[in-house]
Amino acid sequence: MGFRLRPATGTAGGRDEPLALGGERDGVLYVPDTAEAGAPVMVFLHGATGSGRAHMRAVLGAVDRYGVILVAPDSRSGGTWDLIAERRFGPDVAFLDAVLDSVVDRVDADTSRLALGGVSDGASYALSVGLANGDVFSAVLAFSPGFLAAPEPVGTPRVFISHGTADPILPIDACSRAFVPMLSEAGYEVMFREFDGGHTVPPPVADEGVRWWVGPGRGN
Repeated sequence: MGFRLRPATGTAGGRDEPLALGGERDGVLYVPDTAEAGAPVMVFLHGATGSGRAHMRAVLGAVDRYGVILVAPDSRSGGTWDLIAERRFGPDVAFLDAVLDSVVDRVDADTSRLALGGVSDGASYALSVGLANGDVFSAVLAFSPGFLAAPEPVGTPRVFISHGTADPILPIDACSRAFVPMLSEAGYEVMFREFDGGHTVPPPVADEGVRWWVGPGRGN
């Protein structure tokens, strides 16, 4: 189930362009003006019934601030990611594989600083895929996840998890508070950020997560 990475070459040549890989459901490649040569890359996964373009706004301010190239693919179905809809990995993993192959050929990126992030269902999927591909992703950023299901964990990516204490959709006690201790006990470096609020990604929390990943020395 591994992803195939090749050395990055060239430039995206624009701030915002379609991935041009997936037909009607595709995704977005966003290169901020602040991105430098060898920029870090975050693949960001949308929540249920969403799209990459709609939900990437949750982290747009943070990636602008820290010069992070953002890749926001669409799930293959119109609902959610395959593991959640079908209880198995399938077409979405294959699409992520193709997305990574394409993006690293289109941008001047540092593939050693590749993160997988997501919100809600996308956060659950990011945790599951990210922990199973820790040799590819150096970090996982999960905003309000509901579960994790990595069949065969590989590597030890750093993990950032945030969750609202009043989340009515994915209650914090049954979700993040349940599996954060398990991750820590398994040897992962985990930053867990609780905040007052519901099923959302407050801009300061998104900023904190991206800053935690890329390091305090970056940003404007």
